[in-house]
Amino acid sequence: MVNFFEVKKPDFDLSPYTGLTRQNWIDAGVYLLEGMFENLESIESAPVVPRSEMKVTYPHIGAPDSQIEAERRAEIFEGLTRTFFIGSVLIHENPEIEIGGIKLRDYYSLHILRALTDEKSPEYVSTYDELVEITGSDDPSRCFQQTVETCALVIGLWACKDEIWNRYSKEEKDSIASFLQGYAKAPTVPQNWRLFNMLDMAFLHMEGYEIDEHIMREHAQAILSYYAGNGWFRDGHSFDYYSCWAFNVYAPIWNVWYGYENEPYIAEKFEEASNELMETYPDFFDKDGFTMMWGRSCIYRFAAVSPFDANFLLKNPKADPGRARRICSGSLLQFLQRDDFLINHVPSLGFYGQFMPLVQGYSCAESVYWLGKAFLCLHLPADHPFWTAKENNGDWDETESQESGVKDNVKVTTLDGPALCFSNHKKNGTTLLRTGKVVKAFSDEHGMWNYSKLTFNSKYPWESGPLAENAPQVALSQQYILTDGTTGDVQKCNVTFWHGERDGVLYRRQFFNYNLENECHWINAMNLADIPVNYGILRIDKMRLFRPDMTLTLGAFGFPDNGKTEIMRKDKKGRFAAKAIILKGYDSQKRKKQLAMTIYKGWQKIDVLHSTGTNPDSANSIVVYGKYHKKHIYDSSENYVLISQVITKESHEDFTDNELFPIESIKFADKDKTGAYGNIDIKLHKEEADRAEYSVCFDGIESRLML
Repeated sequence: MVNFFEVKKPDFDLSPYTGLTRQNWIDAGVYLLEGMFENLESIESAPVVPRSEMKVTYPHIGAPDSQIEAERRAEIFEGLTRTFFIGSVLIHENPEIEIGGIKLRDYYSLHILRALTDEKSPEYVSTYDELVEITGSDDPSRCFQQTVETCALVIGLWACKDEIWNRYSKEEKDSIASFLQGYAKAPTVPQNWRLFNMLDMAFLHMEGYEIDEHIMREHAQAILSYYAGNGWFRDGHSFDYYSCWAFNVYAPIWNVWYGYENEPYIAEKFEEASNELMETYPDFFDKDGFTMMWGRSCIYRFAAVSPFDANFLLKNPKADPGRARRICSGSLLQFLQRDDFLINHVPSLGFYGQFMPLVQGYSCAESVYWLGKAFLCLHLPADHPFWTAKENNGDWDETESQESGVKDNVKVTTLDGPALCFSNHKKNGTTLLRTGKVVKAFSDEHGMWNYSKLTFNSKYPWESGPLAENAPQVALSQQYILTDGTTGDVQKCNVTFWHGERDGVLYRRQFFNYNLENECHWINAMNLADIPVNYGILRIDKMRLFRPDMTLTLGAFGFPDNGKTEIMRKDKKGRFAAKAIILKGYDSQKRKKQLAMTIYKGWQKIDVLHSTGTNPDSANSIVVYGKYHKKHIYDSSENYVLISQVITKESHEDFTDNELFPIESIKFADKDKTGAYGNIDIKLHKEEADRAEYSVCFDGIESRLML
């Protein structure tokens, strides 16, 4: 078994961007399941994989015995049901398929019965009521991981209905249905989890079993109430890929199984949401179809493409099949063609290779197979337009751009509902994401990495911290850090309010250590103003700091450092003086990378930090950062605004001076020329952005801040 996926017999006439065909997708599904099935001794072996770490994921060492027992059962169930996302469509395609000498149809048929109905089996998952007894929980709203997996199970049973479900006896079906009933009507988490209960009930109803329609309606109306517009649902408080790989996958399936016939109003709204997502979601991916590292559960990776397939289940789908397949295949190759993607022959706990800073404690070694949702597209027959349409790259395609009249080098999509702004930068093929409506505890570093970065980049996955073990956090990638020179306290931006776009400028506000239990929680903040340029983002940010002796830093994207990184410095003299640091090097796959950070007015210093173990793409990394020290509060000579830029290239072609220093002139409205109030008029070199002139003004931002 090679250490990356080999594409055999690509078809570049049908798929000019990726070469992938439906058969290649089948091959990729087999490739991903080989790791589990070749680790099994026989068809009798439980669906678990070798564990690559023991500190973060469950079963949690050192937990109470009852908890470990419940988690052991949940892990087995995850291994069974999440690999079944892939296994089910492979079985439907070829009922006789074998991997590692084990026939998949026989394996899943056997282990589903063991997990759900055989109380004497060590694989037995336990009913909801039994788990309550095992854990000794007296919480009436107690819920378990098993609820999540029942939903994956019924999707798999539907995808290979003739090959597995219809081969069970009536008694076996009834036993499985009884098990599902317990979780379907049991308590759940009041967010995307409601959909798990809904699909359990919908499957049972579809198979002729009685369900509680009131419970179904309660969950469905709640899911509908989470809708924020633009195709996105709010999950708990946050917006992330759960809106896509949960809400916008499960809701269309629910429509087909139950909604269209029994709840047509809600089904229509779910269809409208999916189609509205399709209007802009393709631009969430970059020129290569790459998926952004953003939000929680990043180990699910290319599951982010699954809403495209789900849209084609609807009565009136709006997705472009050629564009959808191009993105799905591009995202698949983003990961499967890396030599660090697999560990122990299964997907690693990371984004690319193993990277524990992004892994949550609710995951186990088998959780990664949630990415199998992407393979549900194989339920679409070979003659479906998803498989027969020629790949197209939308506005990334120069020919299509000309035909559609799109001439801009940067295409910006701003969605106020979910507070997302994503920009497609045609000069470097990168997509940048800027987010708002973020609320995390100021102690939750993990949450800030996932959600509070100023910008997320499709080619530069977010860098964690600290930047050096047992060292102070001097700076963080794409985050402001505020250090009190008197107390030594470090504050980070944990809450982001959204104002939205105005005349080409995106406005947000981030608070440092926002905490409602402290009456001063609102004092220290940054008003953010972002302007997209050809290769990145130009920032004109205004400080709201009310203490002397404060040091502020801001880091660029984390840059992979593989021993050959060239670090260069450039200065621009004159009225609009600036400093830049340029990095040239390679990622861990030996692909060329280049990054530059420029600091203008306000910033006093630019430097670099070297780090180990904080970058998902490389063991070693470098962060370029700017630094500002505020000595006094009321000194009129000190600046209010900090102007900086971060740009990137996927080549070693030198940045021009105008690219590094894009500002031709700056005009301040205030008397001291510090940006204290009024307009800040920025004139750029005309070739560096789609507009030459921007006017930044924070007046009135208070009136439209949104969470």
